[in-house]
Amino acid sequence: MDTETAARFRAILMRLLSDLDAQDSAGAEGRKPVQLDQQSVGRLSRMDAMQQQAMARATAARRGQSRQRIAAALARLDEGEYGWCTECGEAIPAARLDLDPTLPTCVSCASG
Repeated sequence: MDTETAARFRAILMRLLSDLDAQDSAGAEGRKPVQLDQQSVGRLSRMDAMQQQAMARATAARRGQSRQRIAAALARLDEGEYGWCTECGEAIPAARLDLDPTLPTCVSCASG
């Protein structure tokens, strides 16, 4: 992969990482503990708040997994291995990386 293409994908990956950070900041309120105050929140409202909290935590976990994939892609870029399948060593088409720049495998290895 030439340096211009590598720089383009690095910029994309860094933007994705920045977007995840912004989403984490925006969703921090939803992950806070639900207060047990029966005077201000009824039982059903508290259950709803707990469900929303669980969904916010699951979303944060998915963002964490995305962060790991981005970090792995950036490491492959640093090592000069980005754009090559981690399984078979064949080149990953740029169109596939445009769809998801974190993909570590080619289509044939991904399909099994």
